[in-house]
This record gives sequence, C-alpha cells and structure tokens, in this order.
Amino acid sequence: MLRIHCFQHVHYEDLGCISKWCETNKYPVTYTRFFEECSIPEIDNYDWLIVMGGPMGIYDEEEFPWLKLEKQAIKEAIDADKTVIGICLGAQLIADALGEKVYHNKQKEIGWYNISLTTEALSAPIFSSFEPMFKVLHWHGDMFDIPENAIHLAESAACRNQAYLFGKKVLGLQFHFEVTIESLTQMINYSRNSLIPESFIQSEREILDQADSIFDNNKKMYQILDFLSKQAI
Repeated sequence: MLRIHCFQHVHYEDLGCISKWCETNKYPVTYTRFFEECSIPEIDNYDWLIVMGGPMGIYDEEEFPWLKLEKQAIKEAIDADKTVIGICLGAQLIADALGEKVYHNKQKEIGWYNISLTTEALSAPIFSSFEPMFKVLHWHGDMFDIPENAIHLAESAACRNQAYLFGKKVLGLQFHFEVTIESLTQMINYSRNSLIPESFIQSEREILDQADSIFDNNKKMYQILDFLSKQAI
C-alpha cells in the first residue's frame, strides 16, 4: 500500500489523471493545499510526494512565504529516499532543492508542442517504451538546469530541459502528462491572460482543438507511475 501525498499550489492544477491511477490501485491520497490553511505532514506519514504546478515561481517567497517550507519538505523527502514526482513548478522546485538554478526561459511555452527524448532517455527504463518524439501540453515560462548526476530525459524547440530522473525515484517533468479535459479547461479559464500571441504560445482554440492528445499523455503518465511503483519503497 503506497501512501501518496500531494503538494497543490492552486485549486485548478490538481492531480488530474493521477487521481484515477491512485483510485484504481486503492492508494490513499492526502494533500497539502497551500492556497488554504494547511500543514505539511511528517516524513513518515507518506511514501510518495507529488508536487504540482502553479503560476508562481520558485523565487516568489516574499509573496508566497510557504515556498520556503515547501522546499525544505521536498529536500527532506528526497533525502529520505521517497519517490518524488514534480510537474512543471513541481519539477522546478525539485531542481532547486537539488541545488540547481531555475530561471526565466527565453520564451514562454504554452500549448501542445513536441518534445524529443534524449539518447539517455531512450535507453532509460522509465522512458524506453516511448516513441522518440511526441506531443505534450506545456504551460510554463521558467526552466531548470538538470540536477547533477540526473539523467536528462527530454527537450523541445523552445526549452532544452524538459524532464530529468535523479536516482531511481525522483522525477521532474516540465510538461503536463497528467492533464485531463477538466483540468485543461480550468487552466485555460484561470490563466487565459497568458495566451498572448508569441512564437511558442498557442491560442485557446488551438489548445482545445488538440485535446485528443490527452489520452496518449495520460497513458504515458500511467506507465511512469506503474514503473515507479515497482521501485523499492
């Protein structure tokens, strides 16, 4: 029985299809929702930590003072050999906890764009069953450096560092494998002002018209979760 804990930063970026995977496997899920009154559980109270996305940056501690405590908790989870998965902001927070830089990318990347797997990724068991290039949902303006001793897994035309695996159980994904049509609609509704004409920003219509990619993205998310669940707790 895996006990899953989720750090959620805004109500409209939730676990998405990960919730269905947890329900199917009867894994209990608890939450620290930083947009509400909350607390961070003791490290022994969970096996996995999943860190979600959000519109804030890892450097916005003055506006969001809980970020400092969250970073400490992420580092503690990594040091305790927990499985830690970060999505978008979550991947950036993990990179920060591992001592790497997070900074503004040259351009924002919002919409359905291809990522290419690195040579290392194609031979890494966690991604080895995936095709070399495929479309994913992006919604970010920042980028992380790949943590030292981590495997660089993926890149895109707009953003070189898209995913990494640190050790066997710490995964950072800049993109949104977990997105469902419900969570995608929520993201658009609450972040519509980000959809301005730029080289790597699609319109609301372009994003919704490619929503059929969600099924394949969710399938890949499930494969990753199944892989990580077989690693030693």
